[in-house]
This record gives sequence, structure tokens and C-alpha cells, in this order.
Amino acid sequence: MTIADATNTSSTTTDIHAIEVTVDGRPEQGTVSSRTLLVHWLRDDLDKRGPKIGCDTGNCGACTVRWDGRLAKSCMVLAVQADGTDVRTAASLADEDGALNPLQQCFKEHHALQCGYCTSGMLMTATDLLRSGEEITDQTVRRALKGNICRCTGYENIVRAIRAAAGQDVPKPHGHEAAAVATAEAASAAAAEASSEKGEEQ
Repeated sequence: MTIADATNTSSTTTDIHAIEVTVDGRPEQGTVSSRTLLVHWLRDDLDKRGPKIGCDTGNCGACTVRWDGRLAKSCMVLAVQADGTDVRTAASLADEDGALNPLQQCFKEHHALQCGYCTSGMLMTATDLLRSGEEITDQTVRRALKGNICRCTGYENIVRAIRAAAGQDVPKPHGHEAAAVATAEAASAAAAEASSEKGEEQ
């Protein structure tokens, strides 16, 4: 073995680090290189698909997580920096039975997503805002979201969804009532058909 080979082997060995991170309430362990980004470890090793890889420069907000109680762009954090800390992704927001939490439900009802790529980051930022105790207005919501980019919605429905989650009276999107009526009518028709079939069997 040459001196160069020995140096390369030593460098490779010291570049591997064991980490233990609490992710979405569960302890997770792994080995990473010094240059592995937190977002890559979460997605590639743990299959946590909430944080998205958008810009790798901290500008788009698609990879936003909660890191030891504070918002962080996980593309700007090395995985080794997260050792011994607590990381929460958008997967931690839903109830244990998988039901949407109020904020997620408001995003659904107010059509606050289209392609969905930015949604997990938006949800994490919105959750932080709602927990902050700051007054919720159009201005404060838009200011909070300035680090999260959406290329689809124009932000209007996202802002409305967050205000609705704060308990404010926000109109539903156009067509929401018609969709709700159609759903109710379909459910009623299905119930009537089931009742008719049961009567025929008897």
C-alpha cells in the first residue's frame, strides 16, 4: 500500500459518522459522511418524503423541518449536526390514526395545494406561525411564508387556509359548495340503493 492509498483509506474512515436523531418522535440511527445533508439522510435513508429537494440553497423552503423546536431548511443542515437532536417533518402533523389535523384539513378545503411539492414546507412554516401567538392577518401570513416558494397557487388560497386554521371566517373557494352537495347526493343515492337491495333480499 502506498502512502497515498493509506491517506485515502484513513480519510474515508474518518469521514463516516454514526448519528442518532429523534425523527417524528422515533429514535433513528445511521451512518453518514461529513458532507451528507440532513434532507438527503431523511429522504434516502429513512424514506421521509415530506421534505422535498428543491434548490439545495435554502431559498425555496420545500425542505423545511422543525429542528429542536425551530424551523430549519434541511438542505442547509448537515446530518452530523443533527446528531442528538429532535427533527420533525410534516409527517408528524397528522393525528396518530392518520387523520388530517385542522391545518391540513384547511389546506384541503381551501384548495391550498396543486402539485403539492411545496406543501410540506408550507405546512411546517404555517404550524410555526400559528403556534407563535402572533396575530394572524394577510400581512403576517405572507411575511411568514416569504421563505417558501410556490409556483402553482399564487399563494392566495394558502393564506386563506392558514387564516381559516386560526379560526377566522374565510370564504370557501368557488365551487366548494357544489362539490359538497354532489358528495352528499352521491352518498344519499348509495344509501338508498343499498336499502333497496336489502329489501329485495328479504
